[in-house]
Amino acid sequence: MTEKQNSLAIFENFNIRRYYDEKNETWYFSVIDIIAALIEQEDFQAARKYWNKLSERLKIEGSEVVTKCHRLKMLAQDGKMRETDAADVETILRLVQTVPSKKAEPIKLWLAKVGYERIQEMSDPEKGINRSRSYWQKMGRSEKWIQQRMMGQEIRNKLTDYWKNNEVKEKDEFAILTNIIHEEWSDLTIKAHKNLKNLKTQNLRDHMSDAELVFTALAELSTREIAQSIEARGLKENKIPAKRGGKIARNARLELEEKTGKSVVTGKNFLNQAKNKKRLE
Repeated sequence: MTEKQNSLAIFENFNIRRYYDEKNETWYFSVIDIIAALIEQEDFQAARKYWNKLSERLKIEGSEVVTKCHRLKMLAQDGKMRETDAADVETILRLVQTVPSKKAEPIKLWLAKVGYERIQEMSDPEKGINRSRSYWQKMGRSEKWIQQRMMGQEIRNKLTDYWKNNEVKEKDEFAILTNIIHEEWSDLTIKAHKNLKNLKTQNLRDHMSDAELVFTALAELSTREIAQSIEARGLKENKIPAKRGGKIARNARLELEEKTGKSVVTGKNFLNQAKNKKRLE
């Protein structure tokens, strides 16, 4: 299978990892993430144990659901690309039917909607941008935060485009460089930052404060500018601008913290805000 894109989709408050195979025009979704949403369990380990037991039962029953799952590399909680079970929409729909859950029907509708949205976005990328904005608005983010998040994503995309065009391998090497930049500016690895915010499968950037978004963007912008100036190629050479770019943002962070007496890096997240938003609706 030739995988062209990996990304996250959102079902209610759950992140669902997915791959889009452009050659076959097919989505492949993380089975464990779907299970977590079905059993309404944010504990990744609990969802994995549930899937292990369920898959054993399905094998005994002779179900083809398990055999039709693929082992694909997706971004794990530790920030590394690791193999996990993934399946196309047809197989996921059959899997959903085996799990007693009040979320079964909503997930079926959601899966159909995700596929349709992808087709729209391929012909009109602006629709994807608008959908992200709408999602953040529904989660209670301010317009200022949304603008900063979108600006940061654009800067991130330009950086990864540079890496892609200069012999840096996607997935593992992207993750290595991203972690170098993040640790340089924040003094925390991505995993440690997520732990500080008490996040599990959630996207760290979706739970950053305004200031954290700004300094992340500064670090990645600086990294790209330095990489271009020295024409860095490959993982080894790009580690140099990653460290220098992160250090520029770190120095700015320390100066701001000295002036304000407040830490930029924070353990705050938007999880409670999201849950309160859902209750009000």
